[in-house]
Amino acid sequence: MPHSTHPAQTHHRFSAKAFEKKSGLFLSPIFGADLNAKSLRTHQPPIFALGILAGLDRATQGELWLCGQPLHQMNEDERAKVRRDLVGFVFQSFQLLPHLSALDNVLLPLTIAGGIDKAQATARAKALLERVGLAARMAQTPRVLSGGEQQRVAIARALVHRPQVVFADEPTGNLDEHTATQIEDLLFEINREQGTTLVVVTHDNDLAARCARHVHLHDGQLQELAR
Repeated sequence: MPHSTHPAQTHHRFSAKAFEKKSGLFLSPIFGADLNAKSLRTHQPPIFALGILAGLDRATQGELWLCGQPLHQMNEDERAKVRRDLVGFVFQSFQLLPHLSALDNVLLPLTIAGGIDKAQATARAKALLERVGLAARMAQTPRVLSGGEQQRVAIARALVHRPQVVFADEPTGNLDEHTATQIEDLLFEINREQGTTLVVVTHDNDLAARCARHVHLHDGQLQELAR
């Protein structure tokens, strides 16, 4: 039973049974009144469950395993390494660096991680931007990209280091209906192609309906729902 805390010293209870998964076989939407899109970024109540699951926040009780790694036994530097190597993030508000081009934004995780030469890293980033339909927009900065284009850059950035799990926080929340459908299609396609597990937080019933597995957060309890 993880029991979360953060610097403001506000405590939130968060309980969940173990959810076993096989990589790439499902998407897990988390939806409900107890979780909102701001929770991961602002650490405001209600409980920031996604931050705990992704190792951004530390539980004060219980065990939390991510990709076989015991996050509950790790300090912040060790959890950061797990996130760097094994986890990708897609945010509702994109979270791109405004002064960097689309290509440089996608390159950022590889630059931070190191261990790959620049030519190989650039080739991988370019291939992903081409895959998400931005071959002609690589040199553009976020301020001249549309919302849908920015989210495509964010998806490429989340996948460039080939993570085992991608956490997506309301990935279509800031997009119009047509663009949202395109982004959803893209997420599902890449999920199938790369075998990357997606954990999606959403209040969008249409997006949730496309997922193979559902969990619901209610009164601090994370529960799997029958399909």
